Amino acid sequence: MSTRFSDALFQLVKSLEKAEKRHFKIYIKRSSDKEDLKVVQLFDALDSMEEYDEKILFKKISSLNKSKLANLKTHLYKELLASLRLLKSKDSIDLQLSEHLDDARLLYNKGLKLQSLKIIDKAKELAQTNQKFNTLVQLISLEKKIETLHITRSSTEKTQLLAEQSMEVSRHIERVTRLSNLALLLYRWYVINGHTRNETEEKDVNLFFKNYLPANLKEISGFYELLYLYQSFCWYAFIRQDFLLNYRYAVKWVDLYAEHPLMINIEMGHYIKGIHSLINAHFALRNFRGFDKTLAEFEEFAKTPAAIKHDNFRVHISIYINSARINKHLMKGSFTEGVSLVPEIENNLADYALYVDPHRIMLFNYKIASLFFGSRDFDKAIDYLHRIIHGPGDLRVDLQCYARLLHLLSHYELGNYDILDSLSKSVHRFFAKMKNLTDVERATFDFLQHSFGYPPKEIRERLHKFYDQVRHLEKSRFETRSFAYLDIISWAEGKVSGKTMEAVINQKYKSSRRK
Repeated sequence: MSTRFSDALFQLVKSLEKAEKRHFKIYIKRSSDKEDLKVVQLFDALDSMEEYDEKILFKKISSLNKSKLANLKTHLYKELLASLRLLKSKDSIDLQLSEHLDDARLLYNKGLKLQSLKIIDKAKELAQTNQKFNTLVQLISLEKKIETLHITRSSTEKTQLLAEQSMEVSRHIERVTRLSNLALLLYRWYVINGHTRNETEEKDVNLFFKNYLPANLKEISGFYELLYLYQSFCWYAFIRQDFLLNYRYAVKWVDLYAEHPLMINIEMGHYIKGIHSLINAHFALRNFRGFDKTLAEFEEFAKTPAAIKHDNFRVHISIYINSARINKHLMKGSFTEGVSLVPEIENNLADYALYVDPHRIMLFNYKIASLFFGSRDFDKAIDYLHRIIHGPGDLRVDLQCYARLLHLLSHYELGNYDILDSLSKSVHRFFAKMKNLTDVERATFDFLQHSFGYPPKEIRERLHKFYDQVRHLEKSRFETRSFAYLDIISWAEGKVSGKTMEAVINQKYKSSRRK
């Protein structure tokens, strides 16, 4: 059975760059062990395969059987990691610190306590400079062990300082842990539920947020504490659809790196996520100039050596930039132009299939469907919406609802009235399982459910009534994000005025730019 990325070893092999493959060959061939030669054979076989298939693997290496393959795969996996560790240690502060810590432990176990302490001092300085407090606490723990169990001729002042340093680092780690947990759990809440849709949900989020925040925010200092604090406020504001507060903390997040430029290379993942959050904040507020400026800066940053150093950074920067480019066309109403991006984005997602999570794929499918809907290619929009409707059902309940409404709208536009009745019943069953639909979702569904098959004159009257209804809902804070995902006001306005949705949104964009 052929499954493309189901095997962990195959994933690792296919993720390797040319330089990494070359280094592995040099590393493994230093040994003349016969088993290692088989490892090279297995590596070459996996590297040549497009998809993981054990039947093909056994044909390529005739001497293999099931039990031998399992052992050989385990051996190859360990050797690949060892090779990568040697190659990449200079690029990673974490790997360097881990190496120092291992060296200090080895020296201590050999009885070379003073040499071990020298390594620890060097590693502590590196950890403090780069604010790696989790490793620092391990280094201090080993140093305390040596000082406690052995006569090292250290001064009493040094031991006192070591005790104080240990307590301060512990307090710092406790705050970082609490704040990073808060940011993580808020993200989890958003992936499962989307945005708050009513006052009850908002009260739950408010209570959760306040209970998890450290008691005294004035004590928060240092890069990591502030980073996770800003992230937590970003998610908290984003979930509550308080997009101005979200924007303010996204700015703080990115500005934190301007204050600590060395941390860009050390915490690149959080840096690019911060820029992504800032671009999304501009999008939510329809801050066109800020959006264009930040996106242009991000595209320039994507070309720098730091941005392309690792697969993980390169992949996520590509994903965030592609998402922003689609958002730009959704914001401007240039749907037809935006559709031209789809083949390149699809190719990128295929190339990065190993790294992209289902939630991200779901978002791209919805955004691409929106482009096709806005350009009046409703059949294509339906194709992409099917990927969501028939995909994972445990992600983004709100997006599942928007996808079904856009699916109904696409069939409505195509005049497929013969299937709209059965489709609307299916959507009604889905909505019945959902609690607390937004007023926009409910109004849109009611309009579609009762508006097909009527004479043109009556349809126009219903459209006018529907347009007036949703236009007034635009003022509700709980409905704000609904219009970002499904600009039903512009769709209804187009129907009432006889214009396309694309023309309506583009006119709004041009009017806003002139202000």
